[in-house]
Amino acid sequence: MTSIGTVAGGSSQAFRPERVDWVDYAKGICIVMVVMMHSVLGVELAAGEPGFMHGLVAFAKPFRMPDFFLISGLFLPLVIDRDWRTYLDRKVVHFAYFYVLWVTIQFGFKAPAFAAETSWRDAGLLYLESLIEPFGTLWFIYLLPIFFVVTKLTRRIPPLAIWLAAALLETARIATGWTAIDEFCARFVYFYSGYLFADYVFALSDRARRHPAAALATLGAWALVDAGLVAHGASEWPMVSLLLGLSGACAIATMGTLLAHVRRLNFLRFCGQHSIVIYLAFFLPMATTRTLLLRTGVVPNIGMMSLIVTVVGIIGALLIWQAALRLHAHFLFERPDTFWIAPKRAGAALQAAE
Repeated sequence: MTSIGTVAGGSSQAFRPERVDWVDYAKGICIVMVVMMHSVLGVELAAGEPGFMHGLVAFAKPFRMPDFFLISGLFLPLVIDRDWRTYLDRKVVHFAYFYVLWVTIQFGFKAPAFAAETSWRDAGLLYLESLIEPFGTLWFIYLLPIFFVVTKLTRRIPPLAIWLAAALLETARIATGWTAIDEFCARFVYFYSGYLFADYVFALSDRARRHPAAALATLGAWALVDAGLVAHGASEWPMVSLLLGLSGACAIATMGTLLAHVRRLNFLRFCGQHSIVIYLAFFLPMATTRTLLLRTGVVPNIGMMSLIVTVVGIIGALLIWQAALRLHAHFLFERPDTFWIAPKRAGAALQAAE
């Protein structure tokens, strides 16, 4: 792989295994933090007070989504040279199918409440609006195809110029009120960094595997810096947020490498292997458990309630996935042949990145 993120002849990156162990661990850490964020903030908003998990969510905010986007760009150099038909099938149609499907499912649960507040006509218009304004928790898979297409379209432009422009967009704090625009400006630099600097990220992982003690010490120092900046409200400052996002993504890659090296916390690896499954389905068990606990009051502690909602959200999503497989509802998590516009790979599965 060359310095501009393209695969060169004889590059070892081209021969990496289909699944890289530390990447699955890193994705597992990220998806757990995403579910935790939605669970904790949802419970605290409904209860009107914070719990003990609020600090953990705040600590993870600078790097939670940057790491997800950086990882999504890591393997793009291996496939970006594909013909446009195949590329659009894998990188656009793939995510568009799951976005439309799960927007419809989420909206089906929420539409009665929307209609009660306004009318069924307005609820229907809101559903149509979700095609241009990402709905609820699904904005991540709405944005990924845009990132993939923009990266391929701009390949003739000097990569450093693209990266600098993306960094400037992140620091500009664009706030148009449109999620796709605002999140593109805030997140594209991390996705493009994964694509552009993939060799360096894999080299960082290799060094962490060779020198675990030094890696642990570095992680400790990073955690103190991140926590300190968050506590003092400096993590949102221009440039500081970019540095925290990139350093945090590297920290999670290092953490994933160390966990893969010692083969511990395998449930995180499993969650990483099925991160998009969890991302698509966690909203239902999360919302149901939150409502049940708040109405019954059986768990009075807000922090403990948030923890329970987080755990149930993750496990519940995986149970929904397993139930779908047993009930032959594979279309919920596997794109049917009808929705492929290019020849299907043998054993193709739902993944955030190849």
